[in-house]
Amino acid sequence: MTKQKNKLKFTIPKGSLWKVCSELMSEAGYDIGGSSRNYRPTVNDDEIELKLLRPQEIPEYLEDGQFDLGISGRDWVKETRTDVVEVLDLNMGGVRIVFAIPNTWDENIKSFDDFLKYFIENDMVLRISTEYINIITDFIMESEIYQEKFGEKKPWVYTPWQQWGENRNVRIYLSFGATEAKPPEEVDCIFDNTATGSTMRANNLRMVETIDRSTALLLASPAAMEDEFKKEKINDIKLLLKGVIDAKKKFHVFMNCKEDNVEKICSLLPALKSPTIANLHGKPGWVAINSIINKEKFLPLIPKIKKLAQGLVVLKPRQVIEIL
Repeated sequence: MTKQKNKLKFTIPKGSLWKVCSELMSEAGYDIGGSSRNYRPTVNDDEIELKLLRPQEIPEYLEDGQFDLGISGRDWVKETRTDVVEVLDLNMGGVRIVFAIPNTWDENIKSFDDFLKYFIENDMVLRISTEYINIITDFIMESEIYQEKFGEKKPWVYTPWQQWGENRNVRIYLSFGATEAKPPEEVDCIFDNTATGSTMRANNLRMVETIDRSTALLLASPAAMEDEFKKEKINDIKLLLKGVIDAKKKFHVFMNCKEDNVEKICSLLPALKSPTIANLHGKPGWVAINSIINKEKFLPLIPKIKKLAQGLVVLKPRQVIEIL
C-alpha cells in the first residue's frame, strides 16, 4: 500500500485579495492554476493543497485546525478574536477601517464622539451599520462620551440569528456587504474598510475618522506549528514570500570602476552582507561591483557614485532571500 504524502492545507482569500495573493505566490515561484471562481486551485507543489475561502472565515478555520496555513486581514483576526499564529505581514491588501457619515452632515462633525454627542443631546437613537461587530463595539465602549451617558451598557447588536446588548439608544446592525449604501435611510452612519475611499465618496459619504488599519497576514494554525513537517513547510513558504516582499524594497546595482576607487565606493554602498567584487577581463586595474541596496538609499548615492564609477546598471530583483 502506498503511503499517503504529507499535505499542507493552505487557504487563500477569495474576492478582492485573490488577485494580489495569487500574484505574490506566482512571483515566489508558485504556479497557481484556476481563477477566483474555482474554489480549489492547483499549485505546482504536491505538498500543498489549496482552497479559497472568504477572508472573514479563514482565522476561525485556522484556529480550529481545519487548515494549516492561510491568508487573511489583520482586521478579521481582531474581529473574530481567534488564536492564530502570525507568520508574516505580507504588506499588501492594506485598508483603513473608517467612521463615515452622509455628506449632508455639518462639517463640524470631526469624530465619532461629535456625532454621538449630537444624538445624545437631541434624544435620538443612533443606528450604525458595519461588518465589524466586535471591533466597533469595543471602540464605542471606549468612548468617553458614551461612558458618561451609558456607562458599561453595551450597544444593542442586531444580526439575523441573534440580538444582544443593553443599550437600545445605540444600535449596531451587522452588514453583509454594500455597507456604503445603507445611509441615510437604514442607518445614520457606518464603520467600514476602504483602500482608496472612492466607493464611499461615490455614495455621498464623508470619511470622518480612521479607527484602525489592516494588511494581509500569512497566518498559521497553532496545531500546525507543533507538527514537524508542517512547521518546516510553513517556514519554507514564508521564506519565499518574504523574498518577494523584500525585493520590492530593493535595487540590484552593477558598476565598473578603477581598483583605486573600490574602497571609497564600498564605504558608500550598503549591501546585504558586502558588495561582490570581480576583476574585469582584459582590463587591468578595473573591477566590477554588484550589490543589493535599499531603494530609499539609491537616489542620494547617485551624485557620489557617478564620480567614482562607470557603467552603472540598476535592476529590480524578483526575490531577495536571506538564509541565515
